[in-house]
Amino acid sequence: VQLQASGGGLVQAGGFLRLSCAVSRCTFGSYGLGWFRQAPGKEREFVAQVSLSGIIYADYLKGRFTISRDNAKNTLYLQMNSLKPEDTAVYYCAVSTSGWGRRRQEEYDYWGQGTQVTVSS
Repeated sequence: VQLQASGGGLVQAGGFLRLSCAVSRCTFGSYGLGWFRQAPGKEREFVAQVSLSGIIYADYLKGRFTISRDNAKNTLYLQMNSLKPEDTAVYYCAVSTSGWGRRRQEEYDYWGQGTQVTVSS
């Protein structure tokens, strides 16, 4: 399984970005696909996950982010709106063969290389 994240960049507070993650060599529709992020000096934290069973988000997002998947393109997305400086982090996409409802990074088997998101105030 290979994952390639893209779409990060520099944006002002209140702006938006859309991250993409191309997934290859994987039965895309069968697994849980997630996004995590890691800010400088902090541990990696869960952002969102989508699977055939549903979608879950981290509580702190308060509806600002939307995760989605395009099975025809084998691509995972993260639409991020109303960005805040505290959203600054490296964002990682990941695949969990364990399925739905996985919030811990230990439950994910494959990881992309990460894409940097920087939100200026």
